Amino acid sequence: MSRVNLDMFEANLLASLLNLQRILDFSSLRNLLSNELFLTNNMKLNLKEIGEIFMKMEDCTVEENVQIAKDTYKMKIKGNFVKECRTPGQFVNIRIGDGREHVLRRPISISEIDRGENLVTIIYRIVGEGTKFMANIKKGNEIDIMGPLGRGYDVLSLQKEQTALLVGGGIGVPPLYELAKQFNKRGIKTITILGFNSKDEVFYEDEFKKFGETYVSTVDGSVGTKGFVTDVIKKLQEENKLVFDKYYSCGPAPMLKALISAVGEDGYISLENRMACGIGACYACVCKKKKENKNKDDYTRVCYDGPVYLASDVEIE
Repeated sequence: MSRVNLDMFEANLLASLLNLQRILDFSSLRNLLSNELFLTNNMKLNLKEIGEIFMKMEDCTVEENVQIAKDTYKMKIKGNFVKECRTPGQFVNIRIGDGREHVLRRPISISEIDRGENLVTIIYRIVGEGTKFMANIKKGNEIDIMGPLGRGYDVLSLQKEQTALLVGGGIGVPPLYELAKQFNKRGIKTITILGFNSKDEVFYEDEFKKFGETYVSTVDGSVGTKGFVTDVIKKLQEENKLVFDKYYSCGPAPMLKALISAVGEDGYISLENRMACGIGACYACVCKKKKENKNKDDYTRVCYDGPVYLASDVEIE
């Protein structure tokens, strides 16, 4: 079996094991896991870690699920797990249906956190059968959530009166909203640049404008600057209107590469690598580190060690 196929096998295997927690108590699952058939060399989770994962799983209630742009939906989810949500840039892993037809969960970034009401908002785009299923979930329905997962943005990396440049592309925009909100509360200024394909895909422009300067680019020029987020950056640089202390970004790899080329590595990037298990066990989402210490691993797990990294720490493929 090839390494890629083995990674996916491990991911599917682990996802199936996580679904078993609905019908087995932990001692029964421990006995099952003691069989070496279920553990491969790459699956480095111990029983303590597996127990911690189960503690992150919860049946939550959908409070809202509405379309906000072309193929794009906003869902509000109520659950006790929200008390653990603090860092912008983290995500939740959502089970689709009963987990039999769609074995792997869907990782979705958290867009907004309301711990007072035990609510999180996620924004997702229909790209396949799993997200199509999510779009049909009704208010009041239960949804199986694992989260919060991953490491987010360092909100303490700037001080009051400093300026953050937020750059988001497409479905990479949502995690920047909670970041902008928290920066605003701490007196940190924000300049936001949002990139989309066309006018009918634009969302949250007005929401970001509440926090500071906001610019939009569309590939077809139907609204805002024609082109990409880097075209907005270039225009602002030429007009001497782009002064910031650090940038924070999320979007597709080509956008992140172009951003780093335009403004350097003094900032944070959130990677959108395809994930499988979502908890760092299967290594399906790894990316290569910019290795300086030969004693450290060459790769990092985006779902567990990320998805947010210093731009200077990882290679974007």
